[in-house]
Amino acid sequence: MNIHEYQGKQILSSFGVATQRGIVADTAEQAVEAAKKLNADTGTNWWVIKAQIHAGGRGKGGGVKLAKSLDDVKEIAGKIIGMQLITPQTGAKGKKVNKVLIAEDVYYPGESKPKEFYMSVLLNRQAGKNVIIYSTEGGMDIEAVAEHTPHLIYKEEIDPKVGLQDFQCRKIAFNLGLSGKAFKEMTKFVASLYKAYESSDSSLFEINPVLKTSDDKIIAVDAKVSLDGNGLFRHPDYEAMRDITEEDPTEVEASKHSLNYVKLDGNVGCMVNGAGLAMATMDIIKLSGGEPANFLDVGGTADAARVEQAFRIIMRDPNVKAILVNIFGGIVRCDRVAQGVVDAYKNLGQVNVPIIVRLQGTNAEQAKKIIDESGLKVYSAIALQEAADLVNKVLS
Repeated sequence: MNIHEYQGKQILSSFGVATQRGIVADTAEQAVEAAKKLNADTGTNWWVIKAQIHAGGRGKGGGVKLAKSLDDVKEIAGKIIGMQLITPQTGAKGKKVNKVLIAEDVYYPGESKPKEFYMSVLLNRQAGKNVIIYSTEGGMDIEAVAEHTPHLIYKEEIDPKVGLQDFQCRKIAFNLGLSGKAFKEMTKFVASLYKAYESSDSSLFEINPVLKTSDDKIIAVDAKVSLDGNGLFRHPDYEAMRDITEEDPTEVEASKHSLNYVKLDGNVGCMVNGAGLAMATMDIIKLSGGEPANFLDVGGTADAARVEQAFRIIMRDPNVKAILVNIFGGIVRCDRVAQGVVDAYKNLGQVNVPIIVRLQGTNAEQAKKIIDESGLKVYSAIALQEAADLVNKVLS
């Protein structure tokens, strides 16, 4: 589950990570009040106005601006709130901005120049370890740094048996070229960041940039956080951070019915039980000449009601020209799924796309009989290749 920058900073702060202070606002008037409060609390006279959407590259799309007066705050916030922000990560449609973060200016003058770093924490699945990725080239696209100057990217893997060690925090600070107060501040920052990552059951913490201020403080200026949905039952306060306006409406509807659904750009809808079988089904759709329109896993309890809801969700996509149902009946009985398909077909009224149903496993023969005798425009198949051939037939 992705969350907004201001929410990620709340999590970081709760674990002792120093962050750029800010106040979220829904209107231009609230933005001005937030700027006044920050001035009173921090003394800042300039403010950074940041669009809050679930995407990176906001500055490139005009979603991050510097305000040097309260009039600037009102004008800039008024323009950003409600805009359709297009960034390299949003696609051509962009995302509507519903709120902004009014943040303090942390690039204040001093004896030394501020310095930006990059740092992220995530799981290295191949190694089976968490890894801290960091670079001296903060504030830039890390992909560009990796492509052009890969020697400036460092990785520190953490053994899960012992966790992050003090010498690793010192190594990171040393590789970033720090010394004195900044060195000590960075070691504390890294330790607190890793604790926040582990304790919040996150799958990603990305801070770009991590800033060394002119007085050698180390703070998180940005925060891109992705929480592991499987761990949210332990964090009801984090679960409450979900912003469904940032998610695909169809995917939100699917989650209400415990359906694992991801919309794609193809023309063949697929309904499957099990993630592995779903991936194989998407492969066979491509091999048959089609393109998968979605990933949809109905899980192990594919009863009639869930099957009907799955059909409704798939058919909301106008690009779907055929639907392939591929169910392996291990725990679930194929005849129940078949009856669910027939009932759903009747309850949905007019169905204008052909449906191919492949059921294997428990009571598969009875299931095929139910489909064949239904009198509906539903094609049944036993073998996966047979189902693929039917997909190719109905699309041609």
